[in-house]
Amino acid sequence: MSRPLLVLCLLLLLPLSAAARLAGPPEVGQPAASRDLASIRSSGELRVLVNQSRNSSGEVKGQSIGVEYRRLRAFEQYLNRNAGEGRSLKLRIIPKAKDQLLGALQRGEGDLVAPGELLTVRAGGNLSTSTAILGNVPLIVVSRQGYRRYQSLEQMAGRSLALAAGSAAGEAVRQFNRQLIQRKRPPIIIEWVDPSLAVEDVLEMVQAGIFSLTAVEQPIAERWAKVMPKLRLERQLVLAKDGDLRWYMRRDTPMLGASIDRFLASYRGPADQDAAFQRVYRRLYQVHYPLGRAERQRLEKLRPVLQRYAARHDFDWLTLAALAFKESTLNPNARGAGGATGLLQITPVAARSVGVGNIGVLENNVQAAAKYLAMIRRNFFNSPQLNERERMAFVLAGYNMGPQRVQSMRAEARRRGLNPNQWFFQVERIAMEQVGMGVVSYVNSVNKYYLAYDRERYLLEPQEAVLDAHK
Repeated sequence: MSRPLLVLCLLLLLPLSAAARLAGPPEVGQPAASRDLASIRSSGELRVLVNQSRNSSGEVKGQSIGVEYRRLRAFEQYLNRNAGEGRSLKLRIIPKAKDQLLGALQRGEGDLVAPGELLTVRAGGNLSTSTAILGNVPLIVVSRQGYRRYQSLEQMAGRSLALAAGSAAGEAVRQFNRQLIQRKRPPIIIEWVDPSLAVEDVLEMVQAGIFSLTAVEQPIAERWAKVMPKLRLERQLVLAKDGDLRWYMRRDTPMLGASIDRFLASYRGPADQDAAFQRVYRRLYQVHYPLGRAERQRLEKLRPVLQRYAARHDFDWLTLAALAFKESTLNPNARGAGGATGLLQITPVAARSVGVGNIGVLENNVQAAAKYLAMIRRNFFNSPQLNERERMAFVLAGYNMGPQRVQSMRAEARRRGLNPNQWFFQVERIAMEQVGMGVVSYVNSVNKYYLAYDRERYLLEPQEAVLDAHK
């Protein structure tokens, strides 16, 4: 084995770096006193830490969509059936990045963790687990129909596997890579994706052909395959099958743990528990591949005007490109509803508000949209408390539904204890509840197109790359 390959192999066996962490509050602070069932009843509130993924938690206009929501609501009813007079309680759902859940539980920020996915638990710590909700859950590879089919994991040596941050498949891949290295084979390369992507987002990008392969828990893959028909579940490629899906409590809350186990022993989910999930999501997860030959040619023709106005208003030109692909699939002659026109589907009213007319002309269309986006950013989302990725998400949401509406959702998020400075998985929850998935799907799609472009920036900016190389 060559020295560079050996170094790469050793690096791939290292623990996940901090760069792959999901956005959210840092894990700091002193542990709070534990609350067992009696204290929880006295407070009237059971604080449940949930994985912020839409797969695990979420409601859309009053319909429970997250895989854990029905079970948690049934547990709430179970506790209240056995409550004394005046001691009923309500659930308080606290969404966190998956890799922050157990730390938040240890610090007393919640009473219970219901992740909806496998968690990698480090040895030690003041943790206890429920009885298994699902035992021996396989972690399987997922690809796209029509792509190469591997018959064994060893055939994937040297291939890239896209994983959401916190994925339990990461440790399974690292263990399998040790075997590959011993056999002098190149390891499977883990591509830890952007923190704004949850497991269902990665699956959608596999379906679109942006990522070639991912690995997820088989029940999650089977659930999302119901609304992403181009996915192919590679059940013959099992990375691990010894993990159990559980809830987590602190060790010093034995009464809560006993109550959870009694509930889980008798709970049976309804036969149609995914009916609302399929009804809501069936037509939403339809991101397309933006980098085919024809799409690249169109983008190259549009690149000068996109770069010009992106630079003028301090945007990444690939953000404008991603927005254009979402709005018109890079068609400058597109016509939409409500008078929306051209490449970026801006309306005449919005264009006039920033002093631009004749938006049927490509140059004016891009200029108007860039100025309008910049105005939204300047007037509504200019706070230094916003990081740039979240700021752009809020701007895109404002472009889609009006910035005042987005600001009202941030205020509601703050009132509920969510992070008002984080669109992904936080403020978007308010949007899901109030207006449905439209704006959430919109922002997510633009974000995915941007990430797809950004992965190939070096090919999409050939002249700039050459110039940079000679500086």
